[in-house]
Amino acid sequence: MMWWYPLLLLVVLKCVSSAQNVHVKTPSGEIEGSTLTSRLGKTIYSFRGIRYAKAPINELRFKPPVPVENWNGTYNATADGPNCPQPATDPVSEDCLFLNVYTTKLPDGTNNPKRPVIVHIHPGGFYAFSGRSNWVGPQYLMDKEVVLVTLNYRLGALGFLSLGKESPGNYGLKDQVVALRWIQKNIEAFGGDPGSVTLHGYSAGAWSISLHMVALMSRGLFHKAILGSGAALGQWDLPYAQLDLAKKQAQIVGCPDTTPKEIIDCLRTVPAEKLGNSLFQFREFGSNPVLIWSPVVEDDYGQEPFLDEPALRLFRYGNFQKIPIMTGITKDEFAGLAVELVQNATLLKQLDDDFEKYAPICFFYERGTERSKDISRSIRDFYLGDEPLSNASLNGLSKIYKDIVGFPVDRAVELISRKSSKPIYYYEFTYQGRYSFYYLPGTNNTVPNGVAHHDDLLYLYYISIAFPFFGPNSPESKMIEKMTSMWAQFAKTGNPTIAGEVEWEPYSNDTKKYMEIGEKLTLKNNLSEERYALWRKLFPIFPKTVYYTF
Repeated sequence: MMWWYPLLLLVVLKCVSSAQNVHVKTPSGEIEGSTLTSRLGKTIYSFRGIRYAKAPINELRFKPPVPVENWNGTYNATADGPNCPQPATDPVSEDCLFLNVYTTKLPDGTNNPKRPVIVHIHPGGFYAFSGRSNWVGPQYLMDKEVVLVTLNYRLGALGFLSLGKESPGNYGLKDQVVALRWIQKNIEAFGGDPGSVTLHGYSAGAWSISLHMVALMSRGLFHKAILGSGAALGQWDLPYAQLDLAKKQAQIVGCPDTTPKEIIDCLRTVPAEKLGNSLFQFREFGSNPVLIWSPVVEDDYGQEPFLDEPALRLFRYGNFQKIPIMTGITKDEFAGLAVELVQNATLLKQLDDDFEKYAPICFFYERGTERSKDISRSIRDFYLGDEPLSNASLNGLSKIYKDIVGFPVDRAVELISRKSSKPIYYYEFTYQGRYSFYYLPGTNNTVPNGVAHHDDLLYLYYISIAFPFFGPNSPESKMIEKMTSMWAQFAKTGNPTIAGEVEWEPYSNDTKKYMEIGEKLTLKNNLSEERYALWRKLFPIFPKTVYYTF
């Protein structure tokens, strides 16, 4: 069975709203929305496809976002905007900088509920997915008294092309900043509190949040953060440019790859859909690498940088926003990629014969150096032993693929707790339901392969593009109630503990407490401590030499 990214990117289902429309007056202008119905029957006031920045097309391609101007008349926000360019059959357009706002209580005259706001930054490796309502449906979370905002940001080369002076990069992250500024300006009109904004990012979205925590242009735009299955503080160093990726992108679409100027001049002429559809040509070894385009550290070319120092350095010296944090992982994360390797005899033999070459591609660390070879040998010895790779290697490979997500998250809580007095709530999601983002091959999509990357999102948002609606009588209902209650409680109070459940003790480097979120909530300590100790040794916070190899 193929890995689920390309499968999901080629599926289309539509969310349906009722015909009843609703209006709000915001500082940016009047907006017309529609209504949806929550899981438990509440009316959701839905405002979809709101433009927060000018279309990043023509002369604005590979440029920082330009905030939208106030408008006259009534803005029609009754339907989702398109996805940003990617391999998808959903509507796709380079003009994609839109956001959605959902609430169940609007201001009434002088009475404003000023509910806490959750802003969801979507996953997808910085090259896929969106904030559209078929990816991030509000029907579950809106049974809680919060306002939900979802958003698109530029992806792939259009969002992260980095060539130095000609294109400093980080456009997708700068899109997010402009969206957060729009929220600060307008969210009270939807009954939200601009002084209580919680960012909830997943995977690439969680990477984004960890960088917003150190980015000067993001200061004051949010007040709490939930980082699901990701942080930009792991076994790799953010690059200062991505010239090799830019050259490869140029080659794929038939552009010259000689100088940065020639590359960007040609890429400006390539249809955006062609750039988005080129994604799978960046693969090097099966479905690897999962991470392709990356945020970068920007040198000074006279622009306002999103990130001008390495994030790891800023975190270890305490130069980040001190706010309450929730963060964690799923039980099996990217274990599906291990299944793919074991079931492909050619790939497994290549990995076995030249582990030092292919392991860095699969597991996200520097390539082609003596240090890289030492790291590869240590990882193989620890997880796989000295036997030839075979079907019996599945367990070890699955653990590596889990830990390439888990170690950066663990490092994040370690670094944040050193310098911040605000609470950190750490978790591992272990609940295995009927549905998953990855199923055991040969089971006709009926048996989940563990608790995969993104599986916890099933109980927070209605992902209609891939899964059925879970009503109040479904087996999933109990977990939906538990997850939405914890996330909403954290957004309200900075503490996810809910009535009738075990008290969630914050993480510290002394106790290393975390919550196992399964059929029951269980407070534990030392999550994967023995394995993470190896990664800390291989990737120390204060290395003797800093490598930038992307």
